[in-house]
Amino acid sequence: MARPGKARFICRMPRHCHFTATGNPTSGINLTVEEYEVIRLMDYTGMTQAECAKQMDISRATVQALYTEARKKLARFLVEGTYMEISGGNYRLCKEQCPQCIHHSSLDNTKIKGANTMRIAVTYENGQVFQHFGHTEQFKVYEVEDGKVISSQIVGTNGQGHGALAGFLFNGGVDVLICGGIGGGARNALAEAGIQLYPGAMGDADAQVESFLKGSLSYDPDTVCSHHEHAEGHDCGSHGCGSHGCH
Repeated sequence: MARPGKARFICRMPRHCHFTATGNPTSGINLTVEEYEVIRLMDYTGMTQAECAKQMDISRATVQALYTEARKKLARFLVEGTYMEISGGNYRLCKEQCPQCIHHSSLDNTKIKGANTMRIAVTYENGQVFQHFGHTEQFKVYEVEDGKVISSQIVGTNGQGHGALAGFLFNGGVDVLICGGIGGGARNALAEAGIQLYPGAMGDADAQVESFLKGSLSYDPDTVCSHHEHAEGHDCGSHGCGSHGCH
C-alpha cells in the first residue's frame, strides 16, 4: 500500500474560489489549495522557492512540482476561457502548530490591542531606519496608545526573506511599517495584510516614529528597491538601498 502524502501547511484559505469565463462548472479546471498557496507565496508575495518550501514545510522539489502544475492550469484557464475552481488537495491550516510558520516569531502578538492602540514597525539597524526591507534582520516595534509611544521592542526576523516578512509583521499585530527601499512583491504582501506602508524614510528610527505621530514624517511613497536578485553574500545595507537604485 502506498504511503499517504505529507500534508502541506497552508497559512490562509483562498478568499475567492470560483472563476468563470465561458466554461461549464461541471467540466472546468480544479486548482488545489496547495497549488494556489504556492502561486500566492511565490508569484504574489515574492517568496523564493526555498522560502516557500520552508513556509509550507515541504521540499523544494515538491514546491517546483506544485508550481509547475499550477502554472499549467492557470495558462489553460486564460487561453481556453473555461471555469476554474480552487478546492481539495492534501493540506492543513498551519495556525500556531506549524513548525516553520511565521507565527513562531519573537514578536509578541499576545497582547490585545485597544481601540486607541496601534503598532508601528521600523526596519532597524544600529538605531537607524534600515534601507532594504527584504534584508532587514531586525524590526523595532513601537506600541502606541492615544498617539503616544508607551513601549518598544527590537525583534529579530529569524532570517526570513522578502515575502515572509509581511506575514511576520501581520502575525505580530503590526498596523504601520516605516522603511527605506522596498520591492513590489513585498508591497503587495503588506497591502494584502492590511499594513499601512511608509517607504523612503531615513535617519533615526525613534525620531521617524515621533514624526509620524505628529503627522510630519518625511517619506516617499514611490520609493522602491529594484535589485532583489543579489549575488551570494551581497548586502544591500552596505551601500544604502535608499540612496541609489531604489527610487
